[in-house]
Amino acid sequence: MTVQFTLRDQVYEVRAGMTVRHALLKLGIQPESVLPTLDGELITDDEILQDNQHIHLVAVISGGTISPKQVTFQ
Repeated sequence: MTVQFTLRDQVYEVRAGMTVRHALLKLGIQPESVLPTLDGELITDDEILQDNQHIHLVAVISGGTISPKQVTFQ
């Protein structure tokens, strides 16, 4: 009874029955750094994993700044 997680090109497997958050921590992935999806729908980190599910993880990316000179008000 396993569940697959895919992050970029890496595939991970965990046992079913735990929460998404627990599985991510077990895999060494910070839950705040990814958005888990199932069948194209966003799922929460308290979702209980079921056998044969395939969870796609979307990396959260942030960064960049806006200079005050770049902001215009109309």
